[in-house]
Amino acid sequence: MRVLMSGDVGVSYGQAYVESGLRWQELGECFGGQRNGLCGAAMPGSLFLITGLHTGDVGFTIEAHETEPSVGDEWEEVVEASFLPAGPVMLVAWAGERSWPLDLESVSYRVRYCGRGLDEDSWPDLDEEPRVVEHYLLQFWPAPPEPDRIVRESSANATYWHRFASEQPAPPSPEEQAEAERLDRIERARAAEEQRLRSEALSWGGRAPSDRLRAIDGSARSLSTLDRDLVDAVERLDGDTQRLVARWVIRRAFVEARLDEVDWVVDALAAVDRGEPLTPWFADRRDGWERVLGDERVPVTTVPSIIGPPNDMLQQAMAFPAIFSELEPDPLAAALDALWNGAAAFGHGRYGELFAEVRRAFPGLVG
Repeated sequence: MRVLMSGDVGVSYGQAYVESGLRWQELGECFGGQRNGLCGAAMPGSLFLITGLHTGDVGFTIEAHETEPSVGDEWEEVVEASFLPAGPVMLVAWAGERSWPLDLESVSYRVRYCGRGLDEDSWPDLDEEPRVVEHYLLQFWPAPPEPDRIVRESSANATYWHRFASEQPAPPSPEEQAEAERLDRIERARAAEEQRLRSEALSWGGRAPSDRLRAIDGSARSLSTLDRDLVDAVERLDGDTQRLVARWVIRRAFVEARLDEVDWVVDALAAVDRGEPLTPWFADRRDGWERVLGDERVPVTTVPSIIGPPNDMLQQAMAFPAIFSELEPDPLAAALDALWNGAAAFGHGRYGELFAEVRRAFPGLVG
């Protein structure tokens, strides 16, 4: 026999615990399906220990035995249950204000909880010196699991708690627990998917995108936050009309940014209008950017950003990427890229003018 701890233990609300990594949630769950109401072992890895004293100190001894010990005649209340540690084991006073580690192996134990003095005053007399009137013994020995039982019952307090235990519903079987966990996983996955779809719809202007729009993403998603109806209308057009929309918007954005005032840009726009390959200055994006930003003939104007601060954006830099939509093999992606960059060229507060113009130019976008 080994004494694992011996001394006074402070209790509150008539409770102390043995825990090993898994904490219970409700008092009733700890006694569900049990006969005894003093040592709750229904929650795996924990024991809920009831005392008669509401608040104060009780004497407590914990022993480990190799085989089942005899029951001493001095104990008025004796109950037994089974216990399997789920980690390091410790005795914990109520609210966790103090704990005592218990040197127990991770094997199946039979637990005997003995007590005496449970019918002494549950509330301490504050006018008297505190004295220990209740004593408890908790014994462990290796044994396979079996139902709990009441070995000895003497006090009204014990009778009350045994009746309480008998009224608690039995815990779910392993099969029922597994099924509940499976259903919970399904529900959590469903809720997560609903949240994902809501978040996606919000980022696409309030509606979930089609698979085609989702594959394009980028400018399609960004444009949707400005005018989702326009994005859907462009998607409904045939490919040839989508390409015409892209070319129309390229020219309109360049005119808005006054890039059409530069001769080599004029040549590029003419090639776009004819559906011909871009001139070398635009076929290579890097060369195009270097020329448009380095040519002193290119106007310099600013517009408010359509995505927030900084508000003053170089209008020519906002419009210029629209021409690269001509290189996009997917006509829908080309139209949406051009519209996004065109909106940036018009700037915050005015991009609606561009959208109104393109709807007038292409009646298929209305309705």
